[in-house]
Amino acid sequence: MPGPSFVFSFILATLYGAAFHLVSGGDARRLALFLLAAWLGFALGHGFGEVVHVTLLDIGPLHMLPATVGAWLALVVARILTRPPARQSARSK
Repeated sequence: MPGPSFVFSFILATLYGAAFHLVSGGDARRLALFLLAAWLGFALGHGFGEVVHVTLLDIGPLHMLPATVGAWLALVVARILTRPPARQSARSK
């Protein structure tokens, strides 16, 4: 059975991904991508906080500040990498 910190982390990262999808829009595939990016970024951010010993805004064993920053950075990177290509104007042809 997963511990309370893991469950809280999973719920929080899921909320970050869902909120980002709500703001940026898209279909169900993009929702899945944003959820995966938020979960991965949250885990990597928490791991970074563990290695660097960032104790600001810790909730029990969870390093909230680096985990949250990691999740949002991963979401922004996912959004940048999946945006549609820019259209060329009539003048540049």
